[in-house]
Amino acid sequence: MDLKSIISITGKPGLHKVISQTKNGIIAESIVDAKRFPVYASEKVSAIEDISIYTTSEDVPLTEVFEKLVKKTEGKVAIDHNSKPEELKKFIKQVVDFDEERVYNSDLKKMFQWFNILINAGLLKVEAKKEKKTTAKEGEKAADKKKLAPKTTAKKTTITKATPKPSKAKGGAKTVTSAKRGA
Repeated sequence: MDLKSIISITGKPGLHKVISQTKNGIIAESIVDAKRFPVYASEKVSAIEDISIYTTSEDVPLTEVFEKLVKKTEGKVAIDHNSKPEELKKFIKQVVDFDEERVYNSDLKKMFQWFNILINAGLLKVEAKKEKKTTAKEGEKAADKKKLAPKTTAKKTTITKATPKPSKAKGGAKTVTSAKRGA
């Protein structure tokens, strides 16, 4: 689950993906309808990775909450964000023990809306972790193969920069000229 380039922009609904950086801001693309637009430096932008939710013990990053929701929903869309606040609270309580005094209903609505947008876009997926258990004998065989394999060394290549030649200008002082000025 890679949400590094996913952002939220104050005043614009939904989530957006950073496409490029410009002189005065960034170019973003809506995840829902794939429309691109400029986002200027004066607009408030929040990265999804930087947002967290208040819990009774400590703040939990939103990405971790989304991971837990993906496991709970098995990679499917969660409860609708327009559901009653009691239903949203009941659903999220099954995943994370959030602080009911500091997390508002509007925060829960936005969180579920973002989760469903990311699921529909295919950006949140259930990752099956397959760990291969090796026995002691297999581990020894692998170590023996590493010992028997010939060691290869990579050749080190160095790149040197050409130094500019001094011009033969009159006046006694040697000056350095550049081949391309103002390129």
